[in-house]
Amino acid sequence: MPQWLCNQMMRAFLKKDRRQIKLLNECWYFYRNRQIPKTDGDSSELTTLH
Repeated sequence: MPQWLCNQMMRAFLKKDRRQIKLLNECWYFYRNRQIPKTDGDSSELTTLH
């Protein structure tokens, strides 16, 4: 997880800001899905998103 995202997530948890936690969680899964190539070898979808 990038440090900037980790910092924002920690801040949101400390403030108990559920809306921000949910938003950052969605950002993390979006980021992670774009960074990790598919296991079946088909990375054409990843290259079209750039």
